[in-house]
Amino acid sequence: MARRRPPRSASADDLLTTLGQLTARAREGAELQQARVELAEALQREMLPAVLPELPGLRTAATYAPARSGLDIGGDWFDGFPLPDGALAFSIGDVQGHDVEAAAFMGQIRIGLRAVAAHAADPGEVLSRANDLLLSVDSGLFATCTFVRFDPVTWEVSSARAGHVPGVWATTDGRYGLAEDAGGLPLGIVPGEQYPVTRRRLTTAGVFVLLTDGVVEGPSFPIEAGLAQVSRLVSARAGEAPGAVADAVMSVAEFTGHTDDAAVIVLRYDAADRAG
Repeated sequence: MARRRPPRSASADDLLTTLGQLTARAREGAELQQARVELAEALQREMLPAVLPELPGLRTAATYAPARSGLDIGGDWFDGFPLPDGALAFSIGDVQGHDVEAAAFMGQIRIGLRAVAAHAADPGEVLSRANDLLLSVDSGLFATCTFVRFDPVTWEVSSARAGHVPGVWATTDGRYGLAEDAGGLPLGIVPGEQYPVTRRRLTTAGVFVLLTDGVVEGPSFPIEAGLAQVSRLVSARAGEAPGAVADAVMSVAEFTGHTDDAAVIVLRYDAADRAG
């Protein structure tokens, strides 16, 4: 029987050539991914507003922290803008997924919410119309969101939630809690979804905080623990400037060991009878 000869061992030059080819391919892949990350970061940076609107008796602030890993950037947003009737609108949300697609979808949601809110005063109707609008583009992505309307005449905050983490409220007389209002499914899942509206008249000075789950949830923290920590901080700082409150809330993300984006909006308001 003929004996099979063993395969020829690769020479050192062959191994170096193969290693060089693999390294070049890996570098090309890494450079492509880095380019996508930088594009997502640029999209995110350009789409988030530099300042939020204010009114006499209402001061606002917002802050954003990118994901610790650049691969996870692109999903969170916040926004604030005046409405045709003189009220102010604020939104915050989190797109499922990351990278360039999530950042682009985030931009679509912000534009959609602004367009719809100009013709629908009710926050629940705003989310319902925006939901159907997003489904019509068939992106395959979805997003959680909270939409808030502040009325300077009635000094009332009305809000609706689409699968989003609850907000936190606190008053200067020591009361505080979670805004665990009834809500609907995230945007972009089911057509015709309805979103209940919760209304609060601001009779006592205080603060209302909106945030994304990157602030309160991570590998080191369950979301319940994160929300409890934020509630305590907001209660202790209810009388402070909104920027200081926003920074304190964002600091909770460091305890959670978050890897996701994180965003915070703070509305610091006077009592209804002291506004103006």
